Amino acid sequence: MSDPQPPPVPAQHEYEYVPNHLVWAILSTLFCCLPLGIVAIVHAAKVDEKRAAGDLPGAREASHKAKFWALLSFAIAVIPVILYLLFTLLLGGIGILGGLSGAH
Repeated sequence: MSDPQPPPVPAQHEYEYVPNHLVWAILSTLFCCLPLGIVAIVHAAKVDEKRAAGDLPGAREASHKAKFWALLSFAIAVIPVILYLLFTLLLGGIGILGGLSGAH
């Protein structure tokens, strides 16, 4: 009777999880800045492909790039909104102060 073969041991890259940030990339494309969001989607799509090929450093790099471009896309959309709100509040404050100083 022969000894049964032990089950094959999965390679290290099958255990390590590298986030692809695809959801953030898609959301930033839809709601924020389209060109930068597309760059984020391209890098996010490369993460799983590189991890499956065993290229963990490449998968980590693509993951970091996808996260960077998605956050940059979000920031480019949010910063003008914040500046607009601050500008509006500033003008409102000036208007209120101007109205109070003119009242007797």
